[in-house]
Amino acid sequence: MQLPHPITLEQAAHFLRCRYVGEPNAPIMGLNEIHKVRPGDLTFVDFHKYYQKALHSAADFILMDQEPEDRNNKSLLISDHPFDDFNKLIKRYHQPTPIIGDRYYRGVDVQIGPGTQIMEQAVIGDGVVIGRDCLIYPHVVIYPGTCIGDRVVIHAHTVIGQDAFYFKRKPEGYDKLLSCGRVLIHDDVEMGPGCTVSRGVSGDTIIGAGTKFDAQVHIGHGVEMGKNCLMAAQVGIGGKTIIGNEVKLWGQVGVQKDIRIGDGAEVLGQSGITKSIEGGKVYFGTPALDVRQVYREMAWIRSQARAK
Repeated sequence: MQLPHPITLEQAAHFLRCRYVGEPNAPIMGLNEIHKVRPGDLTFVDFHKYYQKALHSAADFILMDQEPEDRNNKSLLISDHPFDDFNKLIKRYHQPTPIIGDRYYRGVDVQIGPGTQIMEQAVIGDGVVIGRDCLIYPHVVIYPGTCIGDRVVIHAHTVIGQDAFYFKRKPEGYDKLLSCGRVLIHDDVEMGPGCTVSRGVSGDTIIGAGTKFDAQVHIGHGVEMGKNCLMAAQVGIGGKTIIGNEVKLWGQVGVQKDIRIGDGAEVLGQSGITKSIEGGKVYFGTPALDVRQVYREMAWIRSQARAK
């Protein structure tokens, strides 16, 4: 990101209330992550694995949590929380102007908390409750009865509360079981564009506080998801699945209905979860297995191929 006007190293340190090392009047021209930096940019690093990469990058300014013995002629901002302070700079100098107004559909008995912003062409159904300081982007559809907590962000074209995918086969076709449940979204959740969250058939679909979705994530009816989970793009979760806290499902993971995933489980991309899995482990494959077992089996197969 190019700054609208340069700021000096000293000005940045004053704004962040942190210490600096380097020429006070050196101009910072832009803010960029490590693989995008150019001369004049400020980047950040908060993990020792990447210190040397940052110090030998094109960036002239580095926001980091310690002062190295050799700073390679870089100007430094020394902060206890580089990630948070980098975000503060972005918020200060990058201020998008979203289209926010009254041109969205609002049903009856809707409650919207103070500070919440709803962009144009969103649809808010009857009886929806939305908490404080939320941001609802264009073309979001929130079905009746949905309850949303505080500081929730829902990106464009996401649909919350559609009917459950629940049908009974009969000789003449399929009969649909009518849905009368809700969707409950707790505080600090963020959902990317194009996500879909089905309401419960008779109970509630629940998304725990702090959980984050990438784009095109689907959550089936009656799913109960814990706190601070991460769902990468194109994850699909079958109905009535129970997911613990701090679970990570990476891109295109598919989850069978009516199973349990334990706290802290991590499932690598394109895996298929066909039965309940324990927490605190990393899984891969279809059916998903402990990744250490999978890698051992793959190594054995390669060794047999080489032996031939």
